Amino acid sequence: MTASKDVILRLENITKRFGALTANDAVSLSLRRGEVVALLGENGAGKTTLMNILFGQYTSDLGRIEAFGRQLPPGKPIAALEAGIGMVHQHFTLADNMTVLENIMLGARPLLRPTLQSAAARKRLAALSERFHLAVSPDATVGQLTVGERQRVEILKALFRDVRILILDEPTAVLTPQETDDLFTTLREAVRNDLSVIFISHKLHEVLAISDRVIILRHGKVVAETDTKDTTKEELAASMMGKSTSAPQISFGKGGQPLLELRHVNMTGEGTAPGLIDVSLSLKAGQIVGLAGVSGNGQAALANLVGGVRSPQSGDVRLNGEAIQCWTPREAIEAGIARIPEDRHATGTIPDFDLTENAILEKYCSAGASQYGWLNWKQAKRFTEDIIDKYDVRCPGPDTPIRLLSGGNMQKLILGRVLEGAPQIVLANQPVRGLDIGAVNYVHGQLVAARDRGAAVLLISEDLDEVMALSDIIHVVSEGRLSPGFDRGTMTPAELGLWMAGQGFEKITAHAS
Repeated sequence: MTASKDVILRLENITKRFGALTANDAVSLSLRRGEVVALLGENGAGKTTLMNILFGQYTSDLGRIEAFGRQLPPGKPIAALEAGIGMVHQHFTLADNMTVLENIMLGARPLLRPTLQSAAARKRLAALSERFHLAVSPDATVGQLTVGERQRVEILKALFRDVRILILDEPTAVLTPQETDDLFTTLREAVRNDLSVIFISHKLHEVLAISDRVIILRHGKVVAETDTKDTTKEELAASMMGKSTSAPQISFGKGGQPLLELRHVNMTGEGTAPGLIDVSLSLKAGQIVGLAGVSGNGQAALANLVGGVRSPQSGDVRLNGEAIQCWTPREAIEAGIARIPEDRHATGTIPDFDLTENAILEKYCSAGASQYGWLNWKQAKRFTEDIIDKYDVRCPGPDTPIRLLSGGNMQKLILGRVLEGAPQIVLANQPVRGLDIGAVNYVHGQLVAARDRGAAVLLISEDLDEVMALSDIIHVVSEGRLSPGFDRGTMTPAELGLWMAGQGFEKITAHAS
């Protein structure tokens, strides 16, 4: 960080309340030209709320924002865009019925001479995609893209606008280690050319690698600010949580009898998402199987198969040694398979339902939850209160509409809903996406505890560090194909990254032929 550089952004005494909840409490911070400032804080600390105020999507109750020497009018995203501020949201802001190119162009250029504009935009998009290693088809309909592909579009949409201040909210969640390194290299180059960045991430090693300065929020207030070179991962974690925290010590799971087996399974793809090609997989009692891969390479198909949403076109699926004849989500639940869905908003919750209603979505038919067709609301509320307490879900209470929760707190409720039922098989699809380090450690501990009591856990994650730390066996998925299983500790991140890029599968094909 160079102290002499100009301050180009000031937030002064920003305060935002949602009813009795104070999300931001007199927050002040600044950003210099050519500087990367990391914004850290546990779930519900107020990071995303603060950035939404900066970007004009929320209006603060108190305080002011100044960009490049001019005060920004509150609650006007167009004013932020015109001031050169771009934001890559943690949750997507794309039009599902439009193509990638149309989303990129939307609001970025005058709609005069659309043919010429489209040709120029297509050329610029191709150049940005290549430079940032963010491959996505410009003609694909966004509604048919995977979660990872949508995030790439969000990044490209911001970069397309030649922003001078870029807000990145968890930008690397779906990138391989090599792609993250490439993105950071490009960001450093852009910063040298006076781009300024506010970087929000729960990955402390990324914060230390890319930022010049770190600002930490806790309970809506700034509690610490330091130059990155003067701190450590442990100090940052302690400041975030208000106490020291450490990752659980994870022993190896020995593995027992196969609980769920896939034998030479083939499935067609859906939209642009690939299916499965000759996939064989064994989920054993007392073992965590990790699935690594770049988003959009068959993870969705495999998750849908295990969760009962889809059936294979060919091959066998066996549960406790018995071939499955009819496979539906209800039958999967009754068989003891619990799902942590990839998208907590689209498939994990119902936004206008309260926490209690969402907590019993998959157990309302079970004994104790209902009798003679009537829900036991007293029991349901008690179940929800237990989850709120045990999983530290920060909310006014069980009657709160779940759409009012932060993404992290929403995820905690889903995790509690899943894990409290002591399932036989846990399908954990991106289980800690958007969670702070304390919650991550807790969830990982819970997944290990489920394994140790005899459950089989299938961990699907684009976070390679998570897969390598937690899994007993690691598979890589690429274009619907599954790699051999690798024991924990036998592969480096770089070696797994090569498999994630599709290298190595040709040997499997050659051997099979």
